[in-house]
Amino acid sequence: MAARIQIGNRFLDGVALAIFDKDGTLIDVHHYWSRMVQLRADLIAEQLNLDRDDRNGLMDSMGVRVDAMKIKPEGPVGLKKREIVQQAGVDYLIKNGHSDHTALFVEVFAEVDRLSMKRLNEMIKPLPGLFEMATALKQYGTKLAVATTDRTERAILAMDHLGLGGVIECIVGADQVSNPKPHPEVVHAICNRMKMRVQTTIMVGDSKSDVMAGIQAGCLASIGVASGLTPEDELHALTPYVARDISGIAISASD
Repeated sequence: MAARIQIGNRFLDGVALAIFDKDGTLIDVHHYWSRMVQLRADLIAEQLNLDRDDRNGLMDSMGVRVDAMKIKPEGPVGLKKREIVQQAGVDYLIKNGHSDHTALFVEVFAEVDRLSMKRLNEMIKPLPGLFEMATALKQYGTKLAVATTDRTERAILAMDHLGLGGVIECIVGADQVSNPKPHPEVVHAICNRMKMRVQTTIMVGDSKSDVMAGIQAGCLASIGVASGLTPEDELHALTPYVARDISGIAISASD
C-alpha cells in the first residue's frame, strides 16, 4: 500500500516513503531560527559586554534580518551547518575589532540548545496542513522521515513536541552525515536505514538544496514548497512539482 500524491494537475503514484525537510517545510523557519539566533546573540553580547549595534550585527551576520525577525534567503542560519553559522559570528566580531571567540560561540550555541528545549512552545510553529498531511500519508501506507540541517536531537524533540514522534519513523540531522544537502547522502542514509527504495521515495523541501538532494539521489520526485526561503519561480526552475505549502499537496490511495 502506498499513497498517490497530487500537486496541481500532476500526479505521483506509488509513493512508499516521503522525506521532508523540517524548517520552512513542516515548521515556520523564520519563527524558529530568528528566535534561536536572538538567544545566541543575547548570550554572546552579555558575555562580551557588546552594545546593541554589535548584538544586532551578530544576528545579521548569522543570517537574521533584525528589523523583520526573518532569516535571510542566503542564510547561513537555517540552510547551513551550525559550524558555518558560528564562524559567521566569529568573523563579524573579528572584523569589528574583537578577538577570536570561537570557543565562546561553541559554548553559547550548546547553552542555547539547552535553553530552547525548555521553550519549545515559543520556538516551534507548525505550518498549515502539517497534521492533515501526516495523517493522510500514514493512512495510505506511506512512511515519513525528516532530513534536516538542524541537529538530530533537536529535530526529534521538535517532532515529539508536535505529537508526530510516532508518525515520523526516521530523522537524520546534519550531525549524522558528512555531506549536507544538496548532496544526496542524507536521502540515501534514510532510505538505507528504513530499507526503502529511493525510486519510490519523494523529497519535499522549501530550499533549492532540498530539491537538488532529491534529484541527485534519484528519487521518484522532488517537491518544492514555497513556504520557506525560496520563491516559487526558483523552485519551478528545478522541478515541475511545486506547491504553495504542504497543504497544497493532495494525498489519496494509489491506483
